[in-house]
Amino acid sequence: MSRKRIFVSLAVTTWANVLSGTAVHAAAPPDESPAGVCAGLAGMSIPASKIGLPTTGAVVSTAQLVLPDSSNPNGEFCEVRGFILPASPDAPKMEFEVNLPTAWNRKAVQFGGGGFDGVLVTGLGHAALQPDSVRNPLAQGYVTLGSDGGHKGTAGFDGSFALNDEALLNFGRQSVKKAHDAAMAIITARYGRAPKRFYFIGASQGGHEALDAAARYPADYDGVVANYPAYNVTMLHLGSWNVGMALYENGGAGWLNPAKTKLLTDAVYAACDSLDGAKDGIISNVKGCNKRFSIATVRATLRCADGKDTGDACLSDAQIAAVEKITSPFRPGFPIAGSEVFARWALLEGALFHGPSMLGSRPVPANPPTAADPLLYNAGSGTIKYVITRQPGFDPLTFRPDEWKARVQQSGQIMDVTDVDLTPFRRKGGKIILTHGTIDDFITPHNSEAYYERQLARHGKANLPSFMRFYVIPGFGHGFGLFSARFDGLAAIDRWVETGRAPERPIAVDANKDQHRTRPMCEFGSWPRYRGTGSVDSAASFTCVKN
Repeated sequence: MSRKRIFVSLAVTTWANVLSGTAVHAAAPPDESPAGVCAGLAGMSIPASKIGLPTTGAVVSTAQLVLPDSSNPNGEFCEVRGFILPASPDAPKMEFEVNLPTAWNRKAVQFGGGGFDGVLVTGLGHAALQPDSVRNPLAQGYVTLGSDGGHKGTAGFDGSFALNDEALLNFGRQSVKKAHDAAMAIITARYGRAPKRFYFIGASQGGHEALDAAARYPADYDGVVANYPAYNVTMLHLGSWNVGMALYENGGAGWLNPAKTKLLTDAVYAACDSLDGAKDGIISNVKGCNKRFSIATVRATLRCADGKDTGDACLSDAQIAAVEKITSPFRPGFPIAGSEVFARWALLEGALFHGPSMLGSRPVPANPPTAADPLLYNAGSGTIKYVITRQPGFDPLTFRPDEWKARVQQSGQIMDVTDVDLTPFRRKGGKIILTHGTIDDFITPHNSEAYYERQLARHGKANLPSFMRFYVIPGFGHGFGLFSARFDGLAAIDRWVETGRAPERPIAVDANKDQHRTRPMCEFGSWPRYRGTGSVDSAASFTCVKN
């Protein structure tokens, strides 16, 4: 209804009331209290034109003001939930959450997901790898937001969503933009203006989404933090599947049970722990370890007599061959998103691969694989079954990449951000913090090294440090580890964007129970060496040295 029509309608009603003697009540003014403004967002409809990728719009389903109390550390905020409606009627809706602090700092931070997504990321807690001692971003005054990646999933690597084209596109690259744009409409409706800064922080799949934000949607973001990113899902999951093939070839003769895996990794630590100057259970000098301990060392020191499997105190020839395959680059035989090689796994450099969830608890996997089979093989199988072949009953042990070349490459264009140019993001002044742990046994640290080296080749030594910094963290795995690193990436990226001061050797704290350790986060190409004096638990006792 137009303003004019509202006025005429009110005028007619008023004169009718006067003539009849009925009392006239003035319309109540809008409730502009935080509670009233928040409640007014419920039912808000966002047209498709406000979302920069194909949808049929979005709708806010609930909006409620949350007050500060002992169970809410975030202060007063409006919690908004809603759905982005698919372009195709057979695709699932995308659930999102946007949290609007009453005391807003004019900034927003989007949280990434994990695994195959499928669970709503609320944005109510810490951003990825933030220490517990730091207040949640929402409590600091940031608008926070997240989504479910465009579908609902079950535990593990349930890739069934990928049988739907739109759902796969959402997971692979589009959910980041769609959630951002829906949030922008809500933020503007609540505050009457857009954020002056917009950040993205994530880890693993969330790290992939962070790099998608920078590379694919540079106009929307000012800075991103990508921790151990799964930026090349197609290639990564083929490399993961290749670990399974190394173990299961020859009927499982190459499989390493947990005892044999520990035998191997214990030998690595015995040889390499002290190479950084401190015998503290952390291998920091990875390059030195490569020289000290190799597959030749395994053959010379751990091989069973005559190469036959005689128990847990040695490795058979088939098992040594599996180790060599795992710790060698994997080549699918053709390029995937501009890359022809997946980097080696860090099994001979400190990655532990311990527990049945990593290399499994049986020599022959099920189809579909279960928790009794390696986590890496589960990830690879999910992508092979649901993304590449789109045959849920397909046996991954029979998969041959060259037979599915066209579909593998198509999947790479959907899910891998490997070759998407960051130049537009650099030119607009965007900043990227990239991190990875040296003992990550779910996404090898060499995968992030390959991404960084690709950027170095494209942007050059003069340009790259102006917008990207890459930190390698010894002893850190996939969100946990012997050194369970935490650092405030949000504060670091915000300071870099606002002041132009890049992070200089940030300090990571160890979140493991009863640990009070800190370490400097050294840029790629250097590592923390113990000075020889001072506590090995203090970052001040270490200095970053070049490889």
